[in-house]
Amino acid sequence: MTFRQQDYQFMQLALDLAKQGEFTTSPNPAVGCVIVNKDEIVGQGFHVKAGEPHAEVMALRMAGHKAKGATAYVTLEPCAHFGRTPPCAMGLIGAGVSRVIAAMQDPNPQVAGKGLAMLEKAGIATQVGLLAESAEWLNRGFLKRMRTGLPYVRLKMAMTIDGRTATATGESKWITGQQARADVQVERAKASAILSTSQTVLMDNAQLNVRWQQLPEGVKQGYPDKTLRQPIRIIMDRHHQLSADLALFQTNSPIYVVSQTEKKSQNLPHFCQAISLPALSGTQQLVYLMEQLGQRQINSVWVEAGATFAGALVEADLVDELIVYIAPKLLGDQARGLCHLPHLTQLAQAPQWRLQEVKQFDQDLKLIYVKDKLC
Repeated sequence: MTFRQQDYQFMQLALDLAKQGEFTTSPNPAVGCVIVNKDEIVGQGFHVKAGEPHAEVMALRMAGHKAKGATAYVTLEPCAHFGRTPPCAMGLIGAGVSRVIAAMQDPNPQVAGKGLAMLEKAGIATQVGLLAESAEWLNRGFLKRMRTGLPYVRLKMAMTIDGRTATATGESKWITGQQARADVQVERAKASAILSTSQTVLMDNAQLNVRWQQLPEGVKQGYPDKTLRQPIRIIMDRHHQLSADLALFQTNSPIYVVSQTEKKSQNLPHFCQAISLPALSGTQQLVYLMEQLGQRQINSVWVEAGATFAGALVEADLVDELIVYIAPKLLGDQARGLCHLPHLTQLAQAPQWRLQEVKQFDQDLKLIYVKDKLC
């Protein structure tokens, strides 16, 4: 399948548009659309929020009558079903576009090729696969949930050069600098949910929310009314240690409290829900939790927790991505380590990751590692 250089440029623009919805579209995917007539952009748009018009609709509104005979570049296969909004494939047909190029097919069972088939039946030429890898990466959370029923799990860790996360006494504020911490706020804002433990919450009196004032200026400018969505917070609290006076509960946004019992602690706020874990092994309980989160339409989970819980997730093979911030400090061998894993006797037993991305924030580094195969 061949594409012109212009096709790559227009699809890249559609991907750039889609990224503008990264903070707001969950549980929907972030999608962008560009409509081109005789190599002139006549319409463009992106999906902003679930329940609001999809990217194709926004682009068609802008294009008007110029959509007739045009090519639509869309980052995900146009939907073919009635949900909160009508099918985008039907809208493209009605507008009279002559060709649709999709970066990738939508694995959502309600779509899964049906949108493309609807277009082809109406006589519209379709092509799939342009910048597919970039499209996959953009919506890796949504795509994994659609394919497996599980959310995409991103484990965040901050360490010194010698792999330490805190002093021997537990002091960890702050391992990294201000710019790296601002980036953590951005990553939290993109996530559907933040997962941690009551031990981490109690140790730092952590809020685990997105703090507007700490976001980079570029992000703030996109949301001047300060209405950025707060991710759901999920706290492992097997021994019911949480209490209503903690900073965690000062932000009025949904919290799932995960424990061994079905009953929510009486003193917790109304916006808390209980998730009970069955009497299974620790690994099986974690798998069960992820299944429950997938059923609640949570696309991506951002994990901030201590070395024990981090190791448990890695051992259970539930982590899809590691985000490691490295600070130019040394704490020595008495300081606390990064991740607790079972005793390994051979290097071949060590979990293997592939470096995906490197960024620098002042003197700190951010390394992103993924499994060799995205789900």
